[in-house]
Amino acid sequence: MPKVSHRSETVPLSPFRKLIPLADKAKAAGRHVYHLNIGQPDIKTHPSAVERFRKIKWDVLEYSPSNGIASYREALTDYYARFDVSLEADNIMVTTGGSEAILFFMLSCLDPGDEIIVPEPFYANYNGYAHIADVRVVAITSYIEDGFSLPSPEAFANKITNRTRAIIITSPNNPTGACYSDEEMASLAAIVKKHDLFLCADEVYREFAYEQPLRSVLQIPGLEQHAIVIDSVSKRYSATGARVGALVCRNPEILAGVDRFAKLRLSPPGLGQMLSECMLQDDDAYLEGVKEDYRNRRDTVYRRLQAMPGVFSYSPGGAFYCFARFPITDSEDFCRWLLEDFEYEGATVMLSPGPGFYATPGLGKQECRIAYVLNVDDLEKAMNCLERALEVYPGRSDDVAAYRNHKTLA
Repeated sequence: MPKVSHRSETVPLSPFRKLIPLADKAKAAGRHVYHLNIGQPDIKTHPSAVERFRKIKWDVLEYSPSNGIASYREALTDYYARFDVSLEADNIMVTTGGSEAILFFMLSCLDPGDEIIVPEPFYANYNGYAHIADVRVVAITSYIEDGFSLPSPEAFANKITNRTRAIIITSPNNPTGACYSDEEMASLAAIVKKHDLFLCADEVYREFAYEQPLRSVLQIPGLEQHAIVIDSVSKRYSATGARVGALVCRNPEILAGVDRFAKLRLSPPGLGQMLSECMLQDDDAYLEGVKEDYRNRRDTVYRRLQAMPGVFSYSPGGAFYCFARFPITDSEDFCRWLLEDFEYEGATVMLSPGPGFYATPGLGKQECRIAYVLNVDDLEKAMNCLERALEVYPGRSDDVAAYRNHKTLA
């Protein structure tokens, strides 16, 4: 029997999807599962855009150009102008979701064996795409005690080697909700210019910064040849199934490399681009309403977590995620137990265990990511489940001294 590739056997599992079979069994057994494990919002996709999309007439669903439909890319330049980012349509490569943009970035900017520096915890799929591209992820640990603020410039500088090619950040952050300040972004800009690195910023959640607007890397002077933005309509307009993202930069060599890969996969989704172009029209009121909804959800989850004995969390500045540290010793076991053995009022809750968001072994064992993507009423019920679960979980441990010491161990 032929043997499958080593790559396919060793690619990291998604921490927010690997427990889905257990969730399916729980549902089959009659339990309701509150899904706080994945960024799938329950908010309606931009309703007026959906109506416009339904009126589009077409007879043949053709391949789009490999870099995306021209009118959509032109509309995106107007979108970025709202954030004082001046672009040409040719600076934008439309991709199959933000995921393909991440992969295109790695394939175009790094060779096998090269290194990218990433603050951890980080979006877990960076690990998977780095594995596919044969790129090494070098993690710099941030900590829950200070809301996962960006590590110091010295921490980044100490990780740079002759194989370092890029730094990648996410702001607002998935999985932590942390937002990086102008001062932090300026320090990163200085590092990448000094060491001649790429700075790739995943800005998928830019609209959901609750305290103050964030600065895009495309706004920072002097980074024209260094800055790359990953973007997507999935969370902005609650259109995860559209599978439309973008890689945006001003460096012509990067764009030429990305274009080679884009041509190989032919084209990004045509219907998704049509919908996305519709969603860019008259979206201010929609986006403002969605942002306020998420702010209320954040406040609900933070309030409830603060009231749970032994739980430590923080108020995230953006996106719709937070991390929480629980009085447990093994978050993987806790998340499995919630789906296999726990029930409260006919329901349970699904979380993402923390270790899958770290590259450093041993970190995240007391932590879980919570995606507050459900309406406030459902979030209250989910928090009721979580609170009760922590009271009866057999692996509960109120001794968190080991966690407090983890900075010296990491």
